[in-house]
Amino acid sequence: MPPLPPAPGLRRAPTDASGDLAGDATGAFDDALGDATLRTARTALAQGRRQAARSLLIHTGDDWDRRGHRLTVLARDPRAAARAGDWLTAEPRSADAATLLALALVHRALRGRDEPDRAREACDTAAALAPADPTPWLGRLLLARAFGSERELIGTFTELRRRHPEHHHAHHLLIARLAERPAGGRAEVHEVYDVAELAAAEAPADSPLAVLPVVAYAERYRVLAATGLTPADPAASGHWSGPRARRILRTCFDWWLEWEHDDHPRRHLDLNHLAFALSCAGRPAEAAALFQRIGRHATPAPWSYVHRDPWTAFRTARGHALGR
Repeated sequence: MPPLPPAPGLRRAPTDASGDLAGDATGAFDDALGDATLRTARTALAQGRRQAARSLLIHTGDDWDRRGHRLTVLARDPRAAARAGDWLTAEPRSADAATLLALALVHRALRGRDEPDRAREACDTAAALAPADPTPWLGRLLLARAFGSERELIGTFTELRRRHPEHHHAHHLLIARLAERPAGGRAEVHEVYDVAELAAAEAPADSPLAVLPVVAYAERYRVLAATGLTPADPAASGHWSGPRARRILRTCFDWWLEWEHDDHPRRHLDLNHLAFALSCAGRPAEAAALFQRIGRHATPAPWSYVHRDPWTAFRTARGHALGR
């Protein structure tokens, strides 16, 4: 089996200034996803100045999805571990510094530049400093997704979910792993769809977990295409043509049209999943509305599924939807 690719009245808010459809001509992806304050803090931290990151995390407070997003983005910088280590030396009891160090070591481990056990220990240290914070457990979950057993992944997810039941990033990681379970029988019968639909049903009405069933379909497509069980061309696969898929797409798109809290830190990831699914399902008019909202905030997943250049895939689908 070849290796699986990595996972990852209408009232709408006005399109922000970054929504220029020209996008990023370099094809680069910015994982800050439109968070200008985060970008500023990331640049300062890379230059060895931690005050902006310190202030950013203080003001983020217990907005757990935003905290997880911001710390994860800060931690991806190759210099983040050194910067966080210096910060922790200066403030040994700082949960923010400890969590940044933990996530930086997690990302070093994911890149093969550090030992996973060292990253796990750092996550445990950060969790002890801030027992209510799910973010150190997000670090453990990223490690479990990459290196651990399914039992470890589910146990870690349970601990994280105790602290924040609607954690967006955690649910995406869980769904990506569950999608890799083998399945037989009919194409639209797989437990990852059941788990995603249950999580969406149990979440509050304004939770972006409503889009999780669409994410499950994308992750399952990733697995099927990578293992040769469905055509590598998403639009030709028929993966989104079944009755369950059509129902999920209709429900999630209708939910998005009515969503009045369009400020979630990872909302662009959900919009990209919806646009991808609608494009593959041959529904360009609905996809066009999503591409208008996405603007330049394309995300590698799910456009990289499978073995495709994600920027090219995004621009091609957007051009078709917008008639360009």
